Amino acid sequence: MTEQTERSVAEAHAATPPAPAAPPAGPDTPPGRPGATPVLPHATPPPLAEPRPLTEPRTWPRDFTDRLTAPLPGVRALARIAREGKLRPVPESLQEIQELPFEPGPLPAAGPATIALTWAGHASWVIRIGGLTVLTDPVWSRKILGTPPRVTPVGVRWEDLPPVDAVVISHNHYDHLDAPTLKRLPLETPLLLPAGLAPWARRRGFTHVTDLDWWEAVELPAPGGPVRFDFVPAHHWSKRTLTDTCRTLWGGWMLTAPDGRRLHFAGDTGYGHWFEEIGRRYPGIDLAMLPIGAYDPRWMLRPVHTDPEEAVRACRDLGARALAPMHWSTFLLSAERPLEPLHRVRAAWAATGRPRADLWDLPVGASRVLGEG
Repeated sequence: MTEQTERSVAEAHAATPPAPAAPPAGPDTPPGRPGATPVLPHATPPPLAEPRPLTEPRTWPRDFTDRLTAPLPGVRALARIAREGKLRPVPESLQEIQELPFEPGPLPAAGPATIALTWAGHASWVIRIGGLTVLTDPVWSRKILGTPPRVTPVGVRWEDLPPVDAVVISHNHYDHLDAPTLKRLPLETPLLLPAGLAPWARRRGFTHVTDLDWWEAVELPAPGGPVRFDFVPAHHWSKRTLTDTCRTLWGGWMLTAPDGRRLHFAGDTGYGHWFEEIGRRYPGIDLAMLPIGAYDPRWMLRPVHTDPEEAVRACRDLGARALAPMHWSTFLLSAERPLEPLHRVRAAWAATGRPRADLWDLPVGASRVLGEG
């Protein structure tokens, strides 16, 4: 549950208000979502939103607690996880760290018609799409607040990056929104953010900042034609300080190339009904980048972190052709063994009978071009 929960900061959650009670569930109400809007599984999906203006000033609600799909844990849960010793992998499993796949290489050549991905580690990808270079949740720091240092180096040296044309952020947890990394960027770099997070970026001097609600979109000009960025729901939450629980939104991003090919970057999420709805609204997803780590113990982390089997199921729900696992092999945020996510996602994928080549289980630092084996 990222930096606060996974680091057992009990005082942070002691002041967390409980999630509002859900209304009575009807037959079409997604389970577990407070205030959920009924989703009709066979209804015609609504048309995609018209792109909004870039850098548009927005006014947002005071908080987004009504978007939670499960209550946040309280002090008792944090005490239990500490008592059970489930904050980190057992010491005897740490020898697996030296076996974590790390194969840095040069970024592939990528013209306007190419879609190429390079995994820098955790939820950080270098995406080349429509002639743009896009970073997702960039964390190039060796250490983030409250965690042990990263167990694999960053897969791409900062000095080897081409000019960055845009950054997308999924939510404000420290392992996804890393201020020291963003400070390395020119202040005019376009930042695409969840609703409510624009003031945070503007206070740090960024001048090209856009924040969006779920199902909203913007377009960025690109050599191959406009690239569309849609902000989509996720089963997660937000918190950065002791007093800002759910004050900003969380979600994932759908990137659509000029030729219509689509990538889904899920950010950080649990498994739930939103995947089917995203797939319904955005048919023909070519690749889904989904988290497979930081899931143990399940009694606590299931609402906000998919395990490997759930990630494979989410890929199916999305209708995505291929799956690129992420959110493992970088920071040890929970109790599973370091290599367990990789073994389990490979087994779960094999059990589906889908082509092995469509599981992009890349080592940290490795790249792949969409459409190439």
